[in-house]
Amino acid sequence: MKDPYETLGVTRTASDAEIKSAFKKLARKFHPDLHPDDKEAEAKFKNISAAHDLLKDPEKRRRFDAGEIDASGAERPQERYYREYADGPGYASHAAQDGFASNEDLEAFLSRAFGGGGMGGTRRQSGAAFKARGQDVSYTLPVTFLEAATGARRTITLPEGKTLQVTIPEGAEDRQMLRLKGQGIPGFGGGPAGDAYVELHVAPHAFFQRKDDNIHVEVPITLKEAVLGGRIEVPTIGGTVSMTVPKGSNTGKTLRLRDKGVRNRKTGAAGHQIVTLKVVLPEGEEPELAAFLESWQPASPDEPRKEMLS
Repeated sequence: MKDPYETLGVTRTASDAEIKSAFKKLARKFHPDLHPDDKEAEAKFKNISAAHDLLKDPEKRRRFDAGEIDASGAERPQERYYREYADGPGYASHAAQDGFASNEDLEAFLSRAFGGGGMGGTRRQSGAAFKARGQDVSYTLPVTFLEAATGARRTITLPEGKTLQVTIPEGAEDRQMLRLKGQGIPGFGGGPAGDAYVELHVAPHAFFQRKDDNIHVEVPITLKEAVLGGRIEVPTIGGTVSMTVPKGSNTGKTLRLRDKGVRNRKTGAAGHQIVTLKVVLPEGEEPELAAFLESWQPASPDEPRKEMLS
């Protein structure tokens, strides 16, 4: 993993505010929502997030700067102790005439190098001291149109039997990436677990369509409702509502239901539902309607195809 300062494009003396600003700028640029199916952008976003997670934590940043952990948060091998000891005055005592150090000297060296109390204690403590962050994992989660629009909770059952509780935020979009912190592969030696990234795949709806935060739907009305107007029931993503159809409405007329669209995740404001009317004639024979139309003389010439034919 690259140096976190290099990943975020900041210097090692950067302030917390500068680090946060750099992260936000890069996150907006490489967020998976803006680059559907772009694995390279997804990988960059993960690296940016990991770098920010390390540098925003004062203790982790101090330890990284001191060389105690690497860019992934894993403990670094404590090689410096060996170098310090080997360069010190006690180094010569390890070189016995037969080329091997005495048990006493070796034990002292190991104790100093690893902070143990003897060879047996050294093995236990050196093993316990090594920590590594677990790997991140990625999943895809199919969700319905309404689950994404209004929010929901889903449970993912993994192949090994583990379950993950996923909260789908209100207004979620297709290919949106959710991050479940600490739900990835467990760490080693007590190290932190990796993260789980869940990509949402939103299924289309039978009659709703989403455009930005607005919901569009085509609603059929009868000829009588179109001519005389009236109240009709209209489905929305939040349930059925009553709407007034104006007199003389025609196919293609649009009406707006305020605040019945998708709630914007950033502003908190809801979009609208745009209703397009479609006049539908009754099925089967309608003798009275046919007789009325045969004798009906419209107030203005009925030439709906005039523009097409001119």
